Amino acid sequence: MAAPGAHEEDGDPGARPGAARRSGWARAGHWLARAVPRGSGFESTRSLSRWLLVAGAIGIVAGLGAAVFFRAIEAATSLFLGALVGYQPPLAAGEGGTQVTVAARPWLLPLVTTAGGLLSGALVFGLAPEAEGHGTDSAIEAIHRRSGSIRARIPLVKLVASAITIGSGGSAGREGPAAQISAGFASLLGRLILPDPQERRIAVAAGIGAGIGAIFRAPLGGALLAAEILYVHDIEVEAIIPSLIASIVAYAVYGAWMGYGPIFGAHGSLELGAPVQLLYYAALGVASGLVGLLYARSFYGMTAVFSRLALPRWLKPGLGGLALGLLGLALPQALHTGYGWVQLEMTREGLLSLSPLVLLAIPLGKILATGLTVGSGGSGGIFGPGMVIGGSLGALLWRLGMGVLPDLPPQPAPFVIIGMMALFGGIAHAPLAVMLMVAEMTGTLSLLAPAMIAVAISTALVGNTTIYHAQLPSRADSPAHRLRLAFPLLSALTARDAAAETPVALDSRRPAGEARARLTGGGEQVAVFTGEGGRLLGAVARGFLERLGPEAAARPLAEVSPCLVLPPEKSLDEALQALTEAGASAAAVSGDPVAAVTVQGILRAYREARRRVRPPPTA
Repeated sequence: MAAPGAHEEDGDPGARPGAARRSGWARAGHWLARAVPRGSGFESTRSLSRWLLVAGAIGIVAGLGAAVFFRAIEAATSLFLGALVGYQPPLAAGEGGTQVTVAARPWLLPLVTTAGGLLSGALVFGLAPEAEGHGTDSAIEAIHRRSGSIRARIPLVKLVASAITIGSGGSAGREGPAAQISAGFASLLGRLILPDPQERRIAVAAGIGAGIGAIFRAPLGGALLAAEILYVHDIEVEAIIPSLIASIVAYAVYGAWMGYGPIFGAHGSLELGAPVQLLYYAALGVASGLVGLLYARSFYGMTAVFSRLALPRWLKPGLGGLALGLLGLALPQALHTGYGWVQLEMTREGLLSLSPLVLLAIPLGKILATGLTVGSGGSGGIFGPGMVIGGSLGALLWRLGMGVLPDLPPQPAPFVIIGMMALFGGIAHAPLAVMLMVAEMTGTLSLLAPAMIAVAISTALVGNTTIYHAQLPSRADSPAHRLRLAFPLLSALTARDAAAETPVALDSRRPAGEARARLTGGGEQVAVFTGEGGRLLGAVARGFLERLGPEAAARPLAEVSPCLVLPPEKSLDEALQALTEAGASAAAVSGDPVAAVTVQGILRAYREARRRVRPPPTA
């Protein structure tokens, strides 16, 4: 029979007899939960010790996964663009330099991008359709609506498919796949050793932050992003400490292999040169907000166009790749990650080597290229392209103001850096995290003050529009928090307050129809059921049994009713959440005497408590 440990406490409806024998990991998780109890918050030494272990393990895998992913992109780029097309995209300073080359066999580019899209599409839609697109939305969705559950095969499929997509020239970022790789491991680890669904969600959020913090060598920004990226107007405070732990461990592991220097090199000499420059950065914020809106709407518009095409889904990334290859013939800056072009734009000499027409075409072309690559179903991130678009926009505005505006910075780097912060920080609704990430990626904190103006204006302009559709407005809108925030009194009541003693104990191995007849004959509304040796497994309501059809009624009770056992000290908001997620009609409450709790019982206890605490009416 399913032990009331691995799945019952959080209400996993997949719990079935034999679940306790699947692995010793679930028992280890419950031992860990008992040895390091919850309830005192993250300030508690024991709670921190638990997260040091869990988040540390997530960080190790995130760092290794990010390093393997980076090398896979290098190998794919060398094969597809290097060996076949004879083209090496320019690289950021921290990743090898900014050499610009001309393709030796440009006519092969459309064929290569098409082949890359077809390979990626066949892999994704053949093995794990959830790996389609940029990946971050899928991880956010898992946190909000699936108790942090991500299929184990997705990280591997995402790694290979994204390496092929980017390596063949696809306009996509590395952060989405890196986040999904580490979030997938966090989900697996959470299912094994974290019995509490809220802790599993926090673990997946920490995985997102660790993966992004490692691949961008920006551990502080990555950690804050994990808490900020889940909501449009809110932040997941509980995720900050685990994310900090996971992100710094991931950064240490990734850096030991790939180096610790900032991706775009150190720019420590940059600073605000004159007060009038604040007006220039405010104008950059306006432009970033408007172009950010264009980016988000164009991306999802392109996604909608591809979704309406009457073609097999695995073919669509190939079609997008063909269009991308043709675009790349005219504008090679739209291909690949684009970080090397941003690096080139940071210096006066590099920027002046590009014509104003090319500078205008880069952000627009990158928006189109990302829609063709990721919007068609290809695998890759949208964070990186967003920073390239923002950085190129900043470079364009600096070029337009050169020789015209007084006290313009002598180098375009400040405009490029703040443009990256403002555009994606606004449209992703993660202004603090993106500012810190870009500061870490460029090795300078001296531009944060003017960046605040640009990012604030950009964020205000985009309003409720977001590049991540899985984001929710606030914690009150998340199923993970809705009960606690909407009914705060529930968190002060326990399962013991709502439980009712039941004299009936059913044998879970007997047919559900027999249980129904026994409850109906005795007039009982709810009963607990037990397994071998009288071990408590769960509870079931008569109404649930009466709705069963003949086929289900003939099956053992434990196979048709979710097994759910709650400790008596479980808060009612958590108990109601567990019942809802499990689809259970009732839950057993351990202790002496054994009792059962139902949704109706929880609501009854809530109403009684409301009557006790409600102030008397005034005369």
